[in-house]
Amino acid sequence: MIYKKFQDIQLSGLGLGMMRLPVINGDDGVVDEAAAAEMIDCAYKNGINYFDTAWGYHNGNSELVAGKYLSRYPRESYYLASKFPGYDVSNMDKVEEIFEKQLEKCRTEYFDFYLFHNVYEGNIEEYLDPKYGIFEYLKKQKDNGRIKHLGFSAHGSMEVIKRFLDAYGEHMEFCQLQLNYMDWHFQNAQEKVSLIQKAGLPVWVMEPLRGGKLAKASEELEATLKSMRPQETVPGWAFRFLQSIPGVTVVLSGMSDMDQLKANMATFETDEPLNSEEFDTLVKCVDEETRKGGLPCTACHYCTSHCPKGLPIPELIALYNEHKITGGGFIAPMAVGSMPEDKRPASCIGCKGCEQVCPQQIKISGMMKEFSSMIGM
Repeated sequence: MIYKKFQDIQLSGLGLGMMRLPVINGDDGVVDEAAAAEMIDCAYKNGINYFDTAWGYHNGNSELVAGKYLSRYPRESYYLASKFPGYDVSNMDKVEEIFEKQLEKCRTEYFDFYLFHNVYEGNIEEYLDPKYGIFEYLKKQKDNGRIKHLGFSAHGSMEVIKRFLDAYGEHMEFCQLQLNYMDWHFQNAQEKVSLIQKAGLPVWVMEPLRGGKLAKASEELEATLKSMRPQETVPGWAFRFLQSIPGVTVVLSGMSDMDQLKANMATFETDEPLNSEEFDTLVKCVDEETRKGGLPCTACHYCTSHCPKGLPIPELIALYNEHKITGGGFIAPMAVGSMPEDKRPASCIGCKGCEQVCPQQIKISGMMKEFSSMIGM
């Protein structure tokens, strides 16, 4: 297992994400504890020392599993991370109640790493609002030693991340980002990494395989990759990509079975970053595949001046592309849900005024109808 230095400690390059533990009968709320315990034990014995859980994972049961099975080992021999569930704004006035309960569930007196969970458009106002006292409370827990290192995770835009950093950046020690070769340009991950680096923070990676999507590749892409690294697996390319980015410290992978765990641990036995040619070829190939699957919007904004409802059409097309290309997920519904109701795709009246001025000749009204049906908004 390779290790990366963080302040005065060494963290395993691969961390066990506990959002996708094995479950029974496909029910995300019912963790297969026997299988999960075996995986945790295997990870621990093979050098993984970073374990990442959260309040909402597996309907609240991930923290219970983490506490039950990690407590078998000396507390100083592993690093445990959890998060304040601000992704649900109804939790904003419950920070003390939730934090105390998390310690109890995880059977620990402190968290090595604790995060503001999922900073994005739908909760930035609440996170920054002093009336909830979230930052003040968490800072106090850090001062008292119940949080060793304080950070945040973000799915929001550059603007949102900047606002959070402007408010709390001097007190943050790390940032967790959705980072993978597909999102390098598709989700502006490259710019977000640059922003975090300029803030002087190391990067923790979530979704390195895009929820498993990058565990496979098209025949064309796989052939290209094999021509450059014949022995590397397709998932291995995703991890080598991340090993190539300065500042990446921990890569969290939500592994669901022992085979995935063993394969990923084998990859992290070595640090083999991509060279510049490999890196550029991979990104170029994926960008081309992504463009083929989405609508060719250039964000010229001609459409917005011809929309009687004032819809943010380029933003909605980008979110449609995100949802369509990746086969679903929570990012697009989360982002649209943070918009005013009258700015969502369901508000499109189908007048087609936007289509008359679109240089790309996109059938925007049809896209709006399909997108609304996809996400129910």
